[in-house]
Amino acid sequence: MSLGILASLQFVNAQVISSKKWTDLFSYNNVLAMKEDNGKIIAATENGIFYYTISTGEITKLSKANGLHDINISAFDYNPQTKIGVIGYANGSMDVITPQEIKYIVDIPIATGYNGSKRINHISITGDQAVVSVGYGVSIFNINKKEFGDSAFFVNGGVYEASNEATLFGNKVYSVTNTGLKSHEMNTTFPVFSTWTTEIPGSFKHIDAESSLIFSSATSAYIYNSGTGTPLPVSFSNIQDIVINSSNIVVTDNRIYTFGLNGLSLNAASMGEDCNTAITAGGKIYAGTILSGIKEESGTTYKPSGPYSNSSYKINLYDNNQMLVSSGSRVNRYNQPGENPKKPGFYYFNGSEWLRSTFFSTTTAPINVLDAIFNPADNSEVFFTNYTTTAQGVYKMKYNASSKDFDFIKYYSLGNPAPSYNRPAGFAFDNQNNLFVTVGFNNGSPSVGIYDKAADDFIMKKFGLTSDGIQKPIYYENMLWIPLPRSNNFIAYDYKNPTNLSDDTDYILKDSNGFAGNSKGTLSVAFSKSGDAWIGTDSGLRILPNAAAEIKNPDPEVEPIIIEQGGLGEELFRDGQILQIEVDAGDYKWISVDGGGVYYLSSDGQQTIKHFTKENSPLPTNSVTDIKVDRKTGKVYFVTFNGIVAYQGDVADVTSNFGNVVVYPNPIVYSNFKGKVTIKGLAEKTNIRIADAAGNVIHSAVARGGYYEWDLNNQKGNRVASGIYFVLMTNEDGSDKATAKIAVVN
Repeated sequence: MSLGILASLQFVNAQVISSKKWTDLFSYNNVLAMKEDNGKIIAATENGIFYYTISTGEITKLSKANGLHDINISAFDYNPQTKIGVIGYANGSMDVITPQEIKYIVDIPIATGYNGSKRINHISITGDQAVVSVGYGVSIFNINKKEFGDSAFFVNGGVYEASNEATLFGNKVYSVTNTGLKSHEMNTTFPVFSTWTTEIPGSFKHIDAESSLIFSSATSAYIYNSGTGTPLPVSFSNIQDIVINSSNIVVTDNRIYTFGLNGLSLNAASMGEDCNTAITAGGKIYAGTILSGIKEESGTTYKPSGPYSNSSYKINLYDNNQMLVSSGSRVNRYNQPGENPKKPGFYYFNGSEWLRSTFFSTTTAPINVLDAIFNPADNSEVFFTNYTTTAQGVYKMKYNASSKDFDFIKYYSLGNPAPSYNRPAGFAFDNQNNLFVTVGFNNGSPSVGIYDKAADDFIMKKFGLTSDGIQKPIYYENMLWIPLPRSNNFIAYDYKNPTNLSDDTDYILKDSNGFAGNSKGTLSVAFSKSGDAWIGTDSGLRILPNAAAEIKNPDPEVEPIIIEQGGLGEELFRDGQILQIEVDAGDYKWISVDGGGVYYLSSDGQQTIKHFTKENSPLPTNSVTDIKVDRKTGKVYFVTFNGIVAYQGDVADVTSNFGNVVVYPNPIVYSNFKGKVTIKGLAEKTNIRIADAAGNVIHSAVARGGYYEWDLNNQKGNRVASGIYFVLMTNEDGSDKATAKIAVVN
């Protein structure tokens, strides 16, 4: 590839948080900034950057899943001469992308006494210097040395003024602020704000420089000329960006305007939607849109595959790599809807592309989708929950394959649609394709709506508890298992005949059944292969053994998991909020802890196999709202409010017999790899013996869950010598066998 920045996909320095096992499902619609280099456009979006080659149409992307160190990009610039790009994040950190590495910069200078936002507002590269605009002024970053030089803190009388944007032109730094265009030479008094000059008073937003300096307010754009500004001959409404290159000036407003370097108007193009920025390349205008990626004048768009938005809450997986993603949220202790004014609704991936219903763009009703699910009896029907206070209810949609859209079919109010009442949280289908929806705030009680197919409406079942909140139900052993996040209760609902409420039985677990006394509610539930209910609360984890039978006993007891720490027993996840629990094909448990990332546990919970956080992995945040495992492939999806990432796990389609046994890495060359060797494709329970070339058994083990990791040590705990080792494996009853070879080079 001729564009050197793309080489950084192969080189990541020091803090490596990504690997080939990770992929992102981020949205690349909202293009914040763009640069062009020899026929390639580099576009920065909220959670990553992508590269579009104009001549071939090739699109590649770079995100936290394959090299970047953070999300929430707020600024970007790129130097075509040096092939170096700099990304600024909303938390004040930066990534410097060179052809050799991606360097993470976390030590941005902070002014003493400054307590405002660390967000990087703007980055402008000139040569080996980058001018970084922040909420307290500007800092100069030396790209070659990867370190900050002088900073100018824009402070008068203890009040800080933000640099909206800034650039280096000649030997001066020019910054636009809400009080004027300010400048200072790059000399010893640069850090002293009192020595800065206000070239032109006024409130200015944008600035750029190449052969000339240009700047703008919200409604006027100027060419700078020795302390004055020559206005461009157009009245603008709300300028979003201005860009200058070697041949023209581009102003992004409600249309994209181009001007000659002398200020004469050349063209005005409408993109039919809101844009953040625009550039020209090869005589064409390319706009960075909010909703469609890069868009050229013809209307053609370019972007990596991804959902409409990064706002995500729950995910449902289906055959043929299809998925539905809901975008809603709740705040204030699962009480108030977290309504998004952009109304993202739900996103549908049909196996090859992401789609979104035009209904969400056209409806005037508030939209806050907490769950979306296909009807297994008619997989063209989708139901979604709208968790709001004025348009709450269940909505039925019909997928139109010809238009690749979802048509609105029917609205179900779930009874009394008074303000704040009857807010639906989540769905479950049973094995007879009966549909259930959990409903909070039904006159002060959590409830379940049961879909009556004959009446095409929902029958409401109230549980008579004082808790208002409710979570998505889980169907297991002919019952619905329902966490209640606003009370320390948990419901198992035996509905028997779904539409006959007279034969129902409600089983309610309370404090007296073993939940922690300081818990404010139950949040999640999943079931192990042996039928144990793993219940997540906001104060730890509880297990109900043999749940379907135990729940019917007079006094069922939930239990914590006790692990040994330093010779003492300690409760696993004590006081942690357990947002989500997922069980994979090997009966291992994925546990999401609010603020603590995701833990991958052994089947009994006694061993932590992996612990992913936003600091050591591509997770966007440490609060993962949903986890789903594709049991056919072993891929694990992690859903957050800031986007979705997927991890290729080692456990897939585990049965009592062997699958496709794979050993990796193989050979193991110590100078290149110092971790454990993984063997996957095993039976659910596998007896393993590893022998050397002479036939001596040097390691033996029992693996559960379909895979095993060997640390390359023999039975005495010493690393084995270089050579070929033979792995001899049988399943639990000896009816199936498998072998493998491992080459070790020390």
